[in-house]
Amino acid sequence: MPPTDRADVSIITLTTDFGTGSPYVAAMKGVILSINPAAAIVDITHDIRPQDIRHGAVVLGDVTGLFPDGTIHVAVVDPGVGTDRAIVYARIGTQDYVVPDNGLLGELLEKTPAARIVRIENRAFWREPVSNTFHGRDIMAPVAAHLSLGVAPEELGPAVESIHRLGLPRPRVRPGRIDGMILEVDSFGNLITNITADMLAGYPTDERVCIVCGIYETWGILSAYAQQHADMFIALVGSTGRLELALVAGNAAQRLGLQVGMPVTVAWN
Repeated sequence: MPPTDRADVSIITLTTDFGTGSPYVAAMKGVILSINPAAAIVDITHDIRPQDIRHGAVVLGDVTGLFPDGTIHVAVVDPGVGTDRAIVYARIGTQDYVVPDNGLLGELLEKTPAARIVRIENRAFWREPVSNTFHGRDIMAPVAAHLSLGVAPEELGPAVESIHRLGLPRPRVRPGRIDGMILEVDSFGNLITNITADMLAGYPTDERVCIVCGIYETWGILSAYAQQHADMFIALVGSTGRLELALVAGNAAQRLGLQVGMPVTVAWN
């Protein structure tokens, strides 16, 4: 097979819901390294909530664009494993993805259309026999390894025009008010909303703005956690460019019982 312009690319990332320390992660790495011993494998996270495609989509959207051009991202959050759902290769921006076609690329596609999508059907690049319960090991991992050695995407299968879109809930923006929701909870217990900095642009961030979630409210959008005392409930724009709610030096999710999906309102006087 002729080399492609990606033949010298050897970074492969893994994002799964397997859990930290799972032997399934090691199995995928073993397959990759058996095909390309020089591959640099990076774990983005293996703590996606089990079968939570939305969580996986948000993580891919937030993180993968930070990698060098041509990085190959494998994501296995796959409640449909063993069914007739497709597995696809997609080129989005400067990054390459190998994922089940179940909406995992939804956040990325909201920002950047895919330049190429291929349905992965060529079993020459799979590991045999293929388990009906572990396509990450037997299809996605070997395909990513072959891509890292320069296999052209068109060798994997037929091109397709589109893939499944997740349809994540979007905030409702009205004059003087934005209604959103808690999108994720990070490892510190901070509550990350689907309200973005762009939506807040042009509005006051001082005490004229009130942020409400459940029975809790705070006034003003801060720029750093340390601007308030410990155990204070605060709002700020975090590193993902989204509005976050937090307890200073505490875990807001655990202490306040706030969870993914709960409504968040931002309103100005």
